Amino acid sequence: MTASDTTTRYFTSYSGARLPLKLVGELAPADMRNRNTYYCGSFDLAGQLIACEKIVYGETELRHDYSYHPDGRLARATIDDGGDEPAVIDYPA
Repeated sequence: MTASDTTTRYFTSYSGARLPLKLVGELAPADMRNRNTYYCGSFDLAGQLIACEKIVYGETELRHDYSYHPDGRLARATIDDGGDEPAVIDYPA
């Protein structure tokens, strides 16, 4: 997948506790100048969230990476909260 295969969008938060995170409160690029904390989402051509970062004062505090089964269901979530090893959650087919 190349950079041209993804779209990056910015959000104020997320809702729910299920994965993948549901990003909410989309921000316009002009709104980014005054934000200290926001979520950066990368979406594939199908509109699925493939990566999500929580940015706090310019630093990544949390990152999720997602992969999907061919039918669109979540296959794997990798969660990096800055600890020693990222957590990996597999969702079998």
